[in-house]
Amino acid sequence: MARKNSVRTVILTTIDEGAALIIIDVQVGMDDPSLRERNNPLAEQNMARLLAHWRERGRPVIHIQHMSTEPHSPLRPELPGNAIKAIVAPLGSEPVIQKQVNSAFIGTDLDARLRDAQIKALVIVGLTTNHCVSTTARMADNLGYDAVVVADATAAHALHSYDGTRYAAETVHQLALANLHQEFAAILTTDQVMERA
Repeated sequence: MARKNSVRTVILTTIDEGAALIIIDVQVGMDDPSLRERNNPLAEQNMARLLAHWRERGRPVIHIQHMSTEPHSPLRPELPGNAIKAIVAPLGSEPVIQKQVNSAFIGTDLDARLRDAQIKALVIVGLTTNHCVSTTARMADNLGYDAVVVADATAAHALHSYDGTRYAAETVHQLALANLHQEFAAILTTDQVMERA
């Protein structure tokens, strides 16, 4: 990856074989109706495909779990919604890093773990595209990691903006990816990642 005119130009034909798969906030509570409708219903299936691919090759996998402190959040630790979905549940010694804010790097030992393992590239999947996935990808870039965000292994919810305008989940998702593209991360599909990793 190289900087050109302050915009990152991403040329990614292969993904480092030591790249870690980072699975963010794929928790039961993300299906709560209070979060509004969601796009990309196949996101979890694509995450599971990538997870199987990583496990078969013995590559590093790190699970991120949000431990909300918000009073009405379905992701509060004492609620069933806090659980990681079975489709991507951790196995064996795969670490689960718990966080309380959007970025998986803040208030956690994620950066230290990655540096200790000499991991320089991250493949990021999970929920939601515009919140914790985006924030983590941005920080990963700022910290010097090469980040890939997998477009069809992430998803977003519909949003209302500051002026009351409603944005559909697919719009929110695509704009979040567009904001990351060529600046903070390479944006690839599941198939593209599996071909290159």
